[in-house]
Amino acid sequence: MNDTTLTSVTDPATRLQLFRSMLRIRRIEEAVARRYGEQRMRCPVHLSIGQEAAAVGACAVLRPTDQIVSTHRCHGHYLAKGGDLHAMIAELYGKVTGCCGGRGGSMHLFDPDAGVLASVPIVGSNVPLGVGAALAAKQRKRPDVAVAFFGDGAFEEGAVHEAANFAGVHRLPMIFVLENNLYSVYTPLDQRQPTRDGEPMAGFAKVHGLFFEHIDGNDVVAVHEAMGRAVVRARRSDGPSLLVVDTYRFLEHCGASDDDHLGYRPVGELAAWRDRCPIERMRAELREADELDGATERAFESAIAAEIDDAFTAADAAPYPAAHTAMEAVHA
Repeated sequence: MNDTTLTSVTDPATRLQLFRSMLRIRRIEEAVARRYGEQRMRCPVHLSIGQEAAAVGACAVLRPTDQIVSTHRCHGHYLAKGGDLHAMIAELYGKVTGCCGGRGGSMHLFDPDAGVLASVPIVGSNVPLGVGAALAAKQRKRPDVAVAFFGDGAFEEGAVHEAANFAGVHRLPMIFVLENNLYSVYTPLDQRQPTRDGEPMAGFAKVHGLFFEHIDGNDVVAVHEAMGRAVVRARRSDGPSLLVVDTYRFLEHCGASDDDHLGYRPVGELAAWRDRCPIERMRAELREADELDGATERAFESAIAAEIDDAFTAADAAPYPAAHTAMEAVHA
């Protein structure tokens, strides 16, 4: 869906596609989690299981020429923007057919054809790259927007504030999507950000001249609609936006396991957020509206499973980079 003038989602086909996209990301990441213990993926993985609505809702209104930048938790953004699944799995396997030639791993996913400009694991450092893409679009007089996804931990980095200030001053076609999953690794939001003056993220937007919206990040339709409004503003040269989307990761910060036993989450918090699963929520809405039936969902599951199996089979068969290429693309 690339009609960026649409800010409401009433078309059943669009709603069904949003559901399928979330389901696809969930199944791909579940497959990564299942296979991670095989030790064929020799890189850290930061899974976004539970956060699919933020990625899908935001990317569904973008064009291929719009550029996104992502973080260490980039699988969902890469896939939602149209990144190549085969290239992604091959990258996790360190194979030459990977999107970064097998040299970057899970945290360095790129797909220029899909508009995935960069995925960068250094917290907050991707945001200035996104602002650079927005500046380039403005200088070239292209009707493109740039989107930086980042987490609530990156919100505390100076580079993010500097980039937002630059975007606001120059009224760049820039959208900052802050995925607030409440934790910076194990430290909760209330131990890192002041609350005495209301919502600090709203204050951040006001200071830097950004339009601001706070959204339920587990409601894919709400994210889609808010992103649609932000994209329209950006394309009209009305200035940048900050969208704060509240969501939650179900698994550990880094890895494929459940970490609820560590005790950093309050008792019952994970279960409560699981009850708000974005996929289950959309499934229930579609069923109630008679827009999704069992046969359609089974067809989705079958096609997605076949696609996943094919990607893992191809990655397993692909060669590793040749030893003599080790110094290629290394700069000092």
